[in-house]
Amino acid sequence: MEISEIRRKIPERLHAAEAPLRETERILHDTKAAIEAVVKERRSHEKDLEVHEAHTDKMKSHAASLKTNKEYQAHLFELELANKKRGDFEEKILLTMEKIDELQKTFKELQEKRTAFEKVFTQEKQGLDDQDKELATELAQLQFRHREASVKVEKALLDRYNQVKASRKDHPLAAVRDGICLGCRLQIPPQLIAQVKRSEDLHLCPYCRRILYWEGEPLAEGVSALENKPSDLEVGESA
Repeated sequence: MEISEIRRKIPERLHAAEAPLRETERILHDTKAAIEAVVKERRSHEKDLEVHEAHTDKMKSHAASLKTNKEYQAHLFELELANKKRGDFEEKILLTMEKIDELQKTFKELQEKRTAFEKVFTQEKQGLDDQDKELATELAQLQFRHREASVKVEKALLDRYNQVKASRKDHPLAAVRDGICLGCRLQIPPQLIAQVKRSEDLHLCPYCRRILYWEGEPLAEGVSALENKPSDLEVGESA
């Protein structure tokens, strides 16, 4: 049962070991998407600048057709505004290029981190896979020994054992020590302790319903268990 429980938790341990790698890959994916978005933004600004440059060149070509000083002054004012707007586009392009450089640097660092996490996870996975194989082999051996032992046990006793095991879904046996069931840690009646010591039949703990057994030698005939020193606990009291 212990081996089965360890094997059951191996996928959970594997999932936990993979968590840093998954998180790094998620951030890496988000960073890549951010780079693509900023590149798209830079291209948009470059296209706007290209359109603006074409419009400015068209304005300059009309300078020769101006006739009055007032028209010429207005033309110069428009060119000044166009140059200022051109500077705005260029600044936006520069900012996006700096942001792209920063994101690409982060992306490279994340790639290195992912490589390191992949190495750690691969080692951890290999270790857990090896452990699972060893436990599977050990479990198969124990199951074989269990089957061998089962045929030597009276069917009625084995059925009772299996019933208790199925109902509890954990260890069906519990030792009695110092008047206490070590399964539930409760004080059991002295008469039941005496019966468990005699080992003449199977007895269940009245509280946790585990099969009780005596850790020491069985009680000799004619010797009463009640002569032993009683526990300070009351019957049914928890240790």
